[in-house]
Amino acid sequence: MTKLKPSSAAATSFRSQLGANRPLVLPGVFDGLSARLAARAGFQAIFIGGFSVVGTRYGVPDIGLKSLTDIRSAVADITEACPLPALVDIDDGYGDVKNAVNTVWSYERLGVSAFILEDQVWPKRCGHLGSKRVVEPGVMAEKLAAVRAERSSPDTFVFARTDARAVHGLDDAMRRGERYLRAGADGLFIEAPESVEELERIGRAFDVPMIANPLEGGKTPILKPDEYFQLGFEVLPYGLHLLMRVAQVMEQALNDLSTQTFAMGYEDTAMSFERYLEVVGLPEWDRLVDEHGGRNDG
Repeated sequence: MTKLKPSSAAATSFRSQLGANRPLVLPGVFDGLSARLAARAGFQAIFIGGFSVVGTRYGVPDIGLKSLTDIRSAVADITEACPLPALVDIDDGYGDVKNAVNTVWSYERLGVSAFILEDQVWPKRCGHLGSKRVVEPGVMAEKLAAVRAERSSPDTFVFARTDARAVHGLDDAMRRGERYLRAGADGLFIEAPESVEELERIGRAFDVPMIANPLEGGKTPILKPDEYFQLGFEVLPYGLHLLMRVAQVMEQALNDLSTQTFAMGYEDTAMSFERYLEVVGLPEWDRLVDEHGGRNDG
């Protein structure tokens, strides 16, 4: 059972999950319910990406339509509901050096201990969409150096993401990765390599924690977690794995309801009422009331 009581922000960090000689598989969650389900399923950490958050919370695509304030509110809901360490996508930091530092501070106050900071020009786009633009590498390097110097805890982990592969080619993306590490990044995320050969080249080049992005419908080959790990990628955020399946189920359920053509046995495809109440923590709340009083018996 997932406990209701929030854990200390310092009790479990993302950094502590690294280096275990296994791939760190991160389910992409987008609200308190999906986060609680991830914890119940036994995951050690979670990923909170802008694509899923702005899609589920606001019904818009990941093209820079929402700000730090909009996305932070979703992250706050998730971290309050789930004790697992979270890797949070913070886009470009929502501005210049001071904005990037402020963004990290804002999330650190929520207990977040790992971030992905990217080098796209704002308004950004999902990493597997076309028409992306990237800033000069010096601009990104300044942000990384500032975040490293000013982060509230030395345990806070920052992945530098570059989208230069799609804009200038893999060679430029690799050079940017090297520069971003010198500037203070703890790990790297070279977004959207387009073949296993490119994954192999990236994995061999860097001896730091690396992200690969298994994105349904994206540009990067979909491999098994152990295969990515053997190529040198330890951190695997499955950002769309849950979202796309949930969206499909909701669409089908709504179609059933609107057409009144419920399939035979459709009830068996739904979570039971009792199980749902367990997921959202009703037994824990009942225990609290039983132990401490407060029932309104009239």
